[in-house]
Amino acid sequence: MTHRMILNETSYFGEGAINHLVEEIQKRQFNKALIVTDADLVKYNVVSKVTQLLDDAKLDYAIYDGVIPNPTIDTVQQGLKHFKQSNADCLIAIGGGSPQDTAKAIGIIINNPQYENVVSLEGVAPTQNPAVPIIAIPTTAGTAAEVTINYVITDNKLCRKFVCVDPHSIPIVAIIYPSMMASMPASLKAATGVDALTHAIEGYITKGAWALTDALHLKSIELISNSLRQSVKGDPQGVETMALAQYMAGMGFSNVGLGLVHGMAHPLGAFYNTPHGVANAILLPHVMSYNADYTGEKYRDIARAMGVKNIDAFSLQEARNTAIAAVFALNKDVGIPEKLREIGMKLEDIPSLAQAAFDDVCTGGNPRDTTLEDITELYQAIY
Repeated sequence: MTHRMILNETSYFGEGAINHLVEEIQKRQFNKALIVTDADLVKYNVVSKVTQLLDDAKLDYAIYDGVIPNPTIDTVQQGLKHFKQSNADCLIAIGGGSPQDTAKAIGIIINNPQYENVVSLEGVAPTQNPAVPIIAIPTTAGTAAEVTINYVITDNKLCRKFVCVDPHSIPIVAIIYPSMMASMPASLKAATGVDALTHAIEGYITKGAWALTDALHLKSIELISNSLRQSVKGDPQGVETMALAQYMAGMGFSNVGLGLVHGMAHPLGAFYNTPHGVANAILLPHVMSYNADYTGEKYRDIARAMGVKNIDAFSLQEARNTAIAAVFALNKDVGIPEKLREIGMKLEDIPSLAQAAFDDVCTGGNPRDTTLEDITELYQAIY
């Protein structure tokens, strides 16, 4: 079997990372950037940390701040108009997964205009040209959109989210600057942090997993387990470690896929505008339990990475139960809701949610082959 790894051309990590933005723009001879972000990040002066550097270097830019959570087809199309009007030749994505995903879609469509309806990008679209160059600066430690070949867009008319998988969409530069993440509210740090854990665990047990991605995912699980609680409390070292850990998880899952947690989380975002990290976090331990008998010794490895002592002395079933319990405990410690009814899920929507989850591209990577009935029962059990 042949395995493939696709990563950014260049990435920077740590407190000095942002200082490399100007040199990357200059050495690549970009003339003008369109900054893709959301209005709150502009309002609270997060974007100004970037624009001040551009101003000081006398580099030209425009701003599109119309990105919303769970970005829609219209969000992308409005961004396309801004890009064309700006005469930009590169994109700077500032924000969490929503601005990153929007920038990817804009960049792909500008250079592949036959996909301007956006929805035709679903799945593995055979685009011919790389996206407009993207420099990704995440402000959350969770989605790892800055290093993945995936992006997710919401179709409001059909009340569904669709996943696009395209190596042409990966940002050329990622700048992992912890100070951009430090001001996140504790609840957002928690949700995005468990989102990163979900990436690492699903990537580790997915059907496509292999030795190199396993190493990335296990180290990510270890770092998240050791740092998320501290990050949520505002500890700077915890924030910096989470920034690295979520990137490592992205390096892995982008190249091997995910599973049923993401398949079930995407419809929740489409139906109720549920933050993606929250949906993943609630679902994760329950879907782990559903998958347990199909994962060999991998839950023992997960438990060990999460700091469980003497795990090798446990029976296989005990090790599996312990790994699931460790995830439940982490969720509780960082304030993740326990049930889907707490985020507004309605029982009458379960048939539609289950069908959307069954059809989701991520579900096919699950280690246990699933059925529509299984997914329906899971939603009901977690309600």
